[in-house]
Amino acid sequence: MNATSENIAADTRDGSQDVNLDVILDVPVTLSMEVGRTRIPIRNLLQLNQGSVVELDRAAGEPLDVFVNGTLVAHGEVVVVNEKFGIRITDVVSPAERIRKLK
Repeated sequence: MNATSENIAADTRDGSQDVNLDVILDVPVTLSMEVGRTRIPIRNLLQLNQGSVVELDRAAGEPLDVFVNGTLVAHGEVVVVNEKFGIRITDVVSPAERIRKLK
């Protein structure tokens, strides 16, 4: 076993797991926020132009969904920081719930 796999290997002698996460801390992931969704026929999609309004399935004021690589991990609200949009995390989805949604 090389040094890298030793860092990742779990220690199962006493039932605990000793995992060194340093090897993955610099791996980039995609973080995205979703305001809402809708389904529309292609006919309506092709009629969209500047100024068109598309109604979404989420009410104003509801928290946004926060996804990491397509997996829901949190909910939050939009904030403005230095004239740029940001998100304030208001609720984090539990690891057990994230795993349940993967199935």
